[in-house]
Amino acid sequence: MVKLPPVTAGQRIGLFGGSFNPAHRGHVIVALFALKRLQLDQVWWLVSPQNPLKDPGETGEYATRLAETRAIASDPRFVVTDIEKQGHCHNTAETLRLLAPAMRQAHFVWIMGADSLKDFHRWHDWTTIANTLPLAILARPGYSIRALGSKTALRFVNARVPAQDATTLVTRKAPAWTFISMPLRPESSTAIRHHIKAVSL
Repeated sequence: MVKLPPVTAGQRIGLFGGSFNPAHRGHVIVALFALKRLQLDQVWWLVSPQNPLKDPGETGEYATRLAETRAIASDPRFVVTDIEKQGHCHNTAETLRLLAPAMRQAHFVWIMGADSLKDFHRWHDWTTIANTLPLAILARPGYSIRALGSKTALRFVNARVPAQDATTLVTRKAPAWTFISMPLRPESSTAIRHHIKAVSL
């Protein structure tokens, strides 16, 4: 049986999914920025067992990723969880079905970077995801234009919420999404992995 983090009626919760290989300060800044701009009570970090769009060799050992994410996501409003592994979830659509009981009690929003929006149409059941809960898109270096011109952005153009109304996003009926500009951070998990590999040679 999957043990979900506790929720209370009316809570405002952001879902922040990823491989987090490794989790870094840039992820923390995104989560903190989302907390503030969306006026969230919590951000749940969903550490993915395996991103279906990534090579398994790029994912890293799960227990290590989970422990490192818990170490860096130390803000008391962050909840780092392994529910995707507990529930044997292979994609976000399955995760949202797992979270359905919690989503009937609290308000949830999906948090992702502009790089993810660019490729969102490649996600399994992507239209179902967009019609299940609101999406908060946060700017990433070099991806804003491509994200806003993506298949997903064009498909749901009429569901876009102005950034100045971002605080209303979490309680809106899906589909609803907004693009939030923020101070851009240079960190990336890919770059960190490449650096670690280079210095270990």
